Amino acid sequence: MKKILFSAYDMSVGGIETALLTLLNDLVNRDYEITLVLEHQRGIFLSDLDPRINVISYTPSEHKNSFLRKVINLGKRIHFFLKHYHRYDFAGSFATYSRVGSFVARMASKNNALWGHADYLDLFYKNKDQMRDFFSKLRYDKFKHIVFVSRAARDSFISVYPEMKDRTIYCNNLIDYKKIERLAKENVSEMKGKTYTFLNIGRHEERQKKLTRIIEAAKRLKKDKISFQIWFVGDGPDTKMYQDLVKKYRLEKEIIFLGRKKNPYPYFRLADSILLTSDYEGYPVVFVESFILGKPILTTDISDARTEVSGKYGVVVDKEIEEIYQAMRDFVKSGYTIKTKFNAKKFNEEVIRTIESLI
Repeated sequence: MKKILFSAYDMSVGGIETALLTLLNDLVNRDYEITLVLEHQRGIFLSDLDPRINVISYTPSEHKNSFLRKVINLGKRIHFFLKHYHRYDFAGSFATYSRVGSFVARMASKNNALWGHADYLDLFYKNKDQMRDFFSKLRYDKFKHIVFVSRAARDSFISVYPEMKDRTIYCNNLIDYKKIERLAKENVSEMKGKTYTFLNIGRHEERQKKLTRIIEAAKRLKKDKISFQIWFVGDGPDTKMYQDLVKKYRLEKEIIFLGRKKNPYPYFRLADSILLTSDYEGYPVVFVESFILGKPILTTDISDARTEVSGKYGVVVDKEIEEIYQAMRDFVKSGYTIKTKFNAKKFNEEVIRTIESLI
């Protein structure tokens, strides 16, 4: 039985955590002995992990005294090194931003991989120096493989690090499509009326998600006397700002804040289409969730949207309020018919084939 280790920040509700949960629960059924190291052993998804997965924590000291903090953290590094150094057949650092996760994966196995869940050149607004500083702190060059969840993100990374081309691969996130289909059938208290309904799911963070684009487009739709609703499932640091803007524009009946949901899938079932207006993404989990549940997507030009969504599962527009507004108007008036049947089983088989080749 091969021993594998994955590291992450925590197991709170989020796209990275959902992907990791699905991957680990699948791998444990393929006869792997799995250890998960968390920087913080917390999160609602902890209880969803298969009990056969060994979960341990590696939490750095945040002691106010800098000298004591350094001494404590040096002791933690030495302890982990002595106990886990190259004891695993494979180790993956799944939460890219976690420097602790990077250290853990590099120490645990010489056969290791660093996951990338975003287009980091976009994330750093094309500032290559900031991107290089970010990856330098993760010791990216010490990893055997760099794994990106979208082709666009992989190509972007290679444009900055051409010498890493042969060590950089594309592998989408595994999806538990049977669980998604089952959870989508659950009843929720919110009921959909006859009004056309858009659904946005994700973290409320303007820098990346740009939900003000949705609110501004909604303002124009209402001015046109078009009947619609937009459901926001999620929360974040900018929720209050969004709520205030909705109130300012008197859109309280059109834009509904539903908060964070552990099970968002019944809202897919009830909504007419999925709406994303981000500036950048890795590969949005919501894309595949929409494919599985047969819901058309209206999205800005992010990640692999042009190749994966456009003309098959929905419409891709530029990151301009006018284009978003026009596309939303078209969706409300005419709807959208999905052109391609998604094969979730084949999708997963390709992902697992790539993961097992790494292991």
